[in-house]
Amino acid sequence: MPQATVHLLRHGEVHNPDGVLYGRLPEFHLSELGRQMAETLAEHFRDRAAHGARIVYLAASPLVRAQETAAPTAQALHLEIHTDPRIIEAENYFEGLKVTKAELRRPKHWPRLVNPLRPSWGEPYKEQAARVRAAVQDARIRAIELAGGDFGTHGPEAIMVSHQLPIWATRLSAEGRPLWHDPRKRECTLTSITSLVFDDDGSLLRVEYSEPAAALLPGAASTPGA
Repeated sequence: MPQATVHLLRHGEVHNPDGVLYGRLPEFHLSELGRQMAETLAEHFRDRAAHGARIVYLAASPLVRAQETAAPTAQALHLEIHTDPRIIEAENYFEGLKVTKAELRRPKHWPRLVNPLRPSWGEPYKEQAARVRAAVQDARIRAIELAGGDFGTHGPEAIMVSHQLPIWATRLSAEGRPLWHDPRKRECTLTSITSLVFDDDGSLLRVEYSEPAAALLPGAASTPGA
């Protein structure tokens, strides 16, 4: 099969005035800045398509912020948004809380903080990486099928709109690095693109990273795990 690329796109900024870790909670929509980020990404992909990129498949996490981020790109490229629950945000015990040092010092939380390598406060990193990598492989195959022999210069491409931690765990796994990490050092900004480039036989050739909406990042919210 031909070379293909799957882009893992993180969603845009979310309206979250209380600064809670919203996780999988419903109805956390994009902020005005987040909508601008989503439009910027749509223009980025529209421009790439105009220059020959064969972007044929678009999927998003079921959470509303991912769906809203995907919507402008779907319109720009005339693609349907396929909802894939495997690329949803990680489960997190602290969901709905404002995670401060004072909150973490409360004894009731201590059992959840004993093992940061797993981590003990939420879905294991290995499970996150495994489910997203399975979704990526399916998207790669689907893109090849949809391309129908029209592969362009770099092969067919798929876009999957997901969330910071699952994307970062997937990248670490793909690069053979330890999955435990300092959340402050993740290279996965709002509406950044982590691209997995595959060879003809489906093996990973390389991982690429870009920030098409970098100009909109100064002043954006940085809630951990969002």
